[in-house]
Amino acid sequence: MITFCRLRPAHSVSERWASARRRQGTTVVEVSSAEASAGALAGGLLPLGRSAGIETAGWVVSPAEARVLQDRGEAGWRVTVIHEDSTEAVLAALVSTGAAFLRTRRSAVAEAARLTALPGVAATVSVFVDDVDQAVAAVGAGAGDLLLRDWDTERLGQLRQALAGDLVERTAFPIGISVDEARTRLVPETLAAYLGLVDGSGAVRPRTAWAPGKDEPAPFAAGRLSAEWADAAWSRGDSRAGLSEVGPALRLILERSLDGRPPARDDVELLLRSRGRDVEVVAAVADELRRRAVGESVSYVVNRNINYTNQCYFRCGFCAFSKGPRSLNLRGDPYLLEIHEVAFRAKEAWERGATEVCLQGGIHPQFTGAFYEEVVTATKTAAPGIHVHGFTPLEVWQGAETLGISVEQFLVRLRNAGLGTLPGTAAEILDDRIRAHLCPDKIKTAQWAYVMETAHRVGLRSTATIMFGHIDDPGSWANHFEVIRSIQRRTGGFTEFVPLPFVHMAAPIYLQGRARPGPTWDEVVLIHAVARLAFDGLIPNIQGSWVKLGLAGAAALLGAGCNDLGGTLMDENISRAAGADHGQVVEPADLERTIRSVGRTPVRRNTLYEALETIE
Repeated sequence: MITFCRLRPAHSVSERWASARRRQGTTVVEVSSAEASAGALAGGLLPLGRSAGIETAGWVVSPAEARVLQDRGEAGWRVTVIHEDSTEAVLAALVSTGAAFLRTRRSAVAEAARLTALPGVAATVSVFVDDVDQAVAAVGAGAGDLLLRDWDTERLGQLRQALAGDLVERTAFPIGISVDEARTRLVPETLAAYLGLVDGSGAVRPRTAWAPGKDEPAPFAAGRLSAEWADAAWSRGDSRAGLSEVGPALRLILERSLDGRPPARDDVELLLRSRGRDVEVVAAVADELRRRAVGESVSYVVNRNINYTNQCYFRCGFCAFSKGPRSLNLRGDPYLLEIHEVAFRAKEAWERGATEVCLQGGIHPQFTGAFYEEVVTATKTAAPGIHVHGFTPLEVWQGAETLGISVEQFLVRLRNAGLGTLPGTAAEILDDRIRAHLCPDKIKTAQWAYVMETAHRVGLRSTATIMFGHIDDPGSWANHFEVIRSIQRRTGGFTEFVPLPFVHMAAPIYLQGRARPGPTWDEVVLIHAVARLAFDGLIPNIQGSWVKLGLAGAAALLGAGCNDLGGTLMDENISRAAGADHGQVVEPADLERTIRSVGRTPVRRNTLYEALETIE
């Protein structure tokens, strides 16, 4: 992998200047003063200090000053050593600091590469290049990182084609720095700037206005599925690709998948780290597995969401539903529906053709398990034929706890009252490393799994979800997939897998500068496509969320392993509270038109994926 950084040196930096440079593609600015560093951060750029005495995101310093940073205990991934002074001094600085980069002159690349090739040296040779020919020559001599000043999109495309290999954009730091590491080492202002620039792997995210929930078209070009690049050569390309176009490790995983051998946990993580062309190949394999598993039909359900309260005593950083800032005018006043109102809405939904009502909401401070039981009873009394899909594992756990009974006893009571299935939400990321910062007071991974396994054992099936694109990474996504697979192998109780991209606009954790602005489009594609590979033979249905992605975005995922578009909803408040622009309802005709637009056959289903009507 060859990395590149779009960087500019500057003596004086204002917020306005930095914002303008960021819009033009710059991510990093080299500064000589604390004032310039502050201006860069205010404008969303990462500052690199030319002296160890400046508090910045990182430093580009001489071997002598690198030793100062070592004495302060600064992380090596924040350090670039300049290739000057004696060879011995440079080598000592590299090994003592664990510096990420050795910056050299074009004429000295080969000499620098000999140093970085020594055992125990972690640095990559980094060099400024002014054109594609210089870049190719530098890489040929041993450079692994290219510093680019004022390169536009088309020149970057020419560079990608000339190098004919993996080319990935970095920030001031190397690829792969986790949010955990960044949170530990960076001050809040620097952390916010970093998270605003990167994807889940720590690479620079594409510069697009699109994000989940925004009323913007998905950023891929016609004929493509990946939006990794924006130059004309990429946009005119074709997403259809064969296995011969990916590396040997990825090709082996995909060939095994096509032979009916799903990827192991580490294989899943490798798949989720795919970029560019590899994303499209993974999606193509996923679509072939979809065709084999469920054919050419795409299903949906006519349902209604009833969010019975937006009050909640849990403090999940991603949730704007119960804590959306009033300045954004997204949530309105706190509310709690009376039980008879919930029942009325369920009856109304049934009369309008819905077969399912989904009951979810915040956990009100006054709720006990009795509320959940009463609302199910009232709903089934008002609409006996409707399927009640309700209550996350968190609600189940809290309901049992407040009644002083076991989870199993409580689930049996809910089942006997008329509960049909459980939604798989409250999962977020089933990795406690992430949950400790995303939803610290919520149930842990083991508790979520326990509720689901217990529900399946007493005859209640459920969905499974993942909510991704905030402070997570491919490793935590792979761990999440493995939790779902382990449960499904034991119980077979999951009916579908539903990826839910993080809608960031009003989420507290984002507004506080502690999360990324949602997943990139390529990450959205990968989560859905890799789910098809990982759950092959276990969970047949992969859903694309039109609520988060819009109908056109969800339609694109029907070519990446998805076979379901979810429900009509009739009401949906949770995504809207987080800032989503997409509507709270679609008509069956809208979903059917979307399905036909990609050459597939619409099927109206019930909650358990039993076909009710094939729409010709």
